[in-house]
Amino acid sequence: MQNTTLAAADPIGWHGTTILCVRRDGKVTMAGDGQVSMGQTIVKGNARKVRRIGAGGAVIAGFAGATADAFTLLERLESKLERYPNQLERACVELAKDWRTDRYLRRLEALMAVADKDRSFTLTGNGDVLEPEDGVIGIGSGGNYALAAARALMDVPDLTAEEIARRSMRIASQICVYTNGNIIIESL
Repeated sequence: MQNTTLAAADPIGWHGTTILCVRRDGKVTMAGDGQVSMGQTIVKGNARKVRRIGAGGAVIAGFAGATADAFTLLERLESKLERYPNQLERACVELAKDWRTDRYLRRLEALMAVADKDRSFTLTGNGDVLEPEDGVIGIGSGGNYALAAARALMDVPDLTAEEIARRSMRIASQICVYTNGNIIIESL
């Protein structure tokens, strides 16, 4: 959650957070770390980057990137969900269209992972609305570490989505310096 521009030296594209979404056995869990960094300084360790949104908290959303930008996008997604209730994909597509074409929104530097009881999506400023084929999403600077760990843990038969998310986030926090072990979890 750092307010920096994308740099060629940063192959992941975003530093400052890890968000992981795991779908298994009819359950979905989203986890996010609590670290907020400005450059090489940790500013806060207990930020809440995963939230319930939509009517009755039927959608969980996690964000990586610039904080104000992420909150702007969360508000926009909530308004799309009000306009298209129980249609997460439609709301995401409409937000992505706005994000891609609106001059103000185009400048926002954030990524989002969103999920309802049935589907999960990654949303980007490039207009992407991506649904993973394996039910696992990882975004942010530690997202690839958490994603790899979660995919490996999906082979362990008795683990729940929440257990996979917790273990994967712990692994990411041990590798990524922009990710801490203060994990917030939301499940549907």
